[in-house]
Amino acid sequence: MNLQQCHWLNEPASWRCQEDELHVTTDNKTDFWRDTWYGFQRHSGHVFGGYVDDDVHIKEGFTFQLCIEGRFEQLYDQAGIMLLVDEHQWLKAGIEHSDGQSTIGSVLTNPCSDWAMGVFSGNPDKFWLRLTYQEETIRLQYSTDGVMWPLLRLSPFAIDNSNKQRVFVGAMCCSPEREGLQVKFSDFRLTSSLKKHLHDLS
Repeated sequence: MNLQQCHWLNEPASWRCQEDELHVTTDNKTDFWRDTWYGFQRHSGHVFGGYVDDDVHIKEGFTFQLCIEGRFEQLYDQAGIMLLVDEHQWLKAGIEHSDGQSTIGSVLTNPCSDWAMGVFSGNPDKFWLRLTYQEETIRLQYSTDGVMWPLLRLSPFAIDNSNKQRVFVGAMCCSPEREGLQVKFSDFRLTSSLKKHLHDLS
């Protein structure tokens, strides 16, 4: 993925691209969430990426991955990866500061948000995420070293290609309780689906 061809959903006030790196400082009280438990809707988080609008990629699948570095210190500080069809259908995943520690998890919205998370057993200041879309399914993986990729989530996710829905993928960050979370994203890769066995961790 060429960062020079990417664009923002909810552009933050402070950001810069430096070669193949994206540096972002979050705006105040930014988030993505719909309805569940809290009863509110938020669509103000920052996402930097591009559209996967090639019919072949939607039908045959694609893989998007990147590296994330940040200091997650305040409640709900978060950064990671996002796939978005529209405000009612999307998935975000990454590190989130919750219950006094860094957790790893994902939120799938279709049309209401769920939230699945667990304790992150690595260095939360630097990690990788990989999202593969194939046969109307999302396979989400994470890595602490860029080499081994355990499974984080497997979920159905139907994209209505007959209506030419455009799929947006990119780097996501939010800070629902403050402003000023600083994150660096690098190693952006968008390819055809890796088509690996589900339990292939490479």
